[in-house]
Amino acid sequence: MFGGPYSAAEHMPMPNSPDDANDRAELQSIARNAMRTYGLEPDFSSAARAQLAHLQPEEHNGLRDLTGLPWSSIDNDDSRDLDQIEVCSHDDNATVTVLVAIADVDCLVPRKSPLDDHAATNTTSVYTPAVIFPMLPPELSTDRTSLNEGEERLAIVTEMTIDKDANMVASDIYRARVRNQGRLAYNAVAAWLDGTGPAPDPIKRMSGLEHQLRLQDQLASRLQERREKEGALDFDRVELKAVVDDHGVHELDAERSNRAKSLIENLMVAANGVSVRFLSSRGFHSIRRVVRSPERWSRIVDLAAAKGAKLPAEPDALALQHFLTAQKAAAPDTFPDLSLSVIKLLGRGEYVAEGASTDSLHFALAATSYTHSTAPNRRFPDLVTQRLLKAAIAKSGEPYQLSELSALADHCTRQEDAANKVERLTKKAAAALWLSDRIGQQFDAIVTGAGPKGTWVRLSTLPVEGRLDKGFQGLDVGDRVRVRLISTNAQRGFIDFAKA
Repeated sequence: MFGGPYSAAEHMPMPNSPDDANDRAELQSIARNAMRTYGLEPDFSSAARAQLAHLQPEEHNGLRDLTGLPWSSIDNDDSRDLDQIEVCSHDDNATVTVLVAIADVDCLVPRKSPLDDHAATNTTSVYTPAVIFPMLPPELSTDRTSLNEGEERLAIVTEMTIDKDANMVASDIYRARVRNQGRLAYNAVAAWLDGTGPAPDPIKRMSGLEHQLRLQDQLASRLQERREKEGALDFDRVELKAVVDDHGVHELDAERSNRAKSLIENLMVAANGVSVRFLSSRGFHSIRRVVRSPERWSRIVDLAAAKGAKLPAEPDALALQHFLTAQKAAAPDTFPDLSLSVIKLLGRGEYVAEGASTDSLHFALAATSYTHSTAPNRRFPDLVTQRLLKAAIAKSGEPYQLSELSALADHCTRQEDAANKVERLTKKAAAALWLSDRIGQQFDAIVTGAGPKGTWVRLSTLPVEGRLDKGFQGLDVGDRVRVRLISTNAQRGFIDFAKA
């Protein structure tokens, strides 16, 4: 079963062993140690807890009342920190007006408070298989600052009017009161949109929600098509999800993109762009999200050439997008592997502080003005952007000087990298436990990293990554290779392979 393509049996629960009951505790211990090793705080301070215990009610007076609109949210099945909700309407002149409401986290987490200090230290929530380390306490992020179904909440609303050609003809940002009318999950909505699953319960009970979602889906498709024409890259991402229960690592699964995730992604990309333009038009500095031109473009050119395509010698997002689109249509089964290779070669995103009149490139999105603003419960740059937006709305002074934003941007980039290392380590620890009785078995894999620090491979069907300890000579990112599992070490997050 493990010598060739993966079968459905590999996603079934592992049989319990005497050691399984300790796996969850071991993974939790690994995660907490990794947080400290990489400069992240696993626990909230006593001062932050004291602040949480004495929070005052939010001030609702003087804000627009949008609680009667048919808002809905779409998120992961197990998400409880709901940052955004959406609603839209179709105008007579073929334009669509879409509203994206983002939870007002700043109203309960004022700047330089103990809760804000913790958020500013970690800068992000950290998700590991056995334990989540939220940026803000669950009493806030999953309750008082979460846009939970049926609860009135304060929000920052981005209003966008988009014509039939996906041009944004008008936009605005303002504060409002909102109420989520229907909490939905990606997988169920995607299956329903694709016609492979039933309508989720909120659609059945909430009048007009079906029309809402189909209109949002149509709008998102037009936005995606427009973005791709401008050079935005479309990948098929596959992420490892380790399911851990009281008996240990229950299963390893592969999470893929789907139609509902694409819907939300396109609306959030549009809203993030509006946030930058709103701040710039009022003379405000901002923290931008950038992905610079890829340093290893020549390797991307080589990958394209191996598939009979020609890319220009210099980085060109539009040419790359045309190549990816053609490959997705011609070879959908191997497109996830190609996507992974290109993502690795593009390099990581980072945060930079920019003045009001400065453009900054996000190569993968083909955008020159882009920020993070839509997840303030779990990302600190979004909370900073929210404070800037609220100050711009109120026409008050900037809460951060450019020098402060620059220091924050650098810090957020470093801490995001640290959080990614914790998440990778703990996912690999879970995978190491799951694979521990498979030593000697062979797998198809693709090279995901090659350099002085080592060569790394990822199994082709199940997204488990490990070091290629033997037989790596001459291999580079994107190469396919047959590997044999030679050892695992959960405590260190090691999964080692040799070329078969």
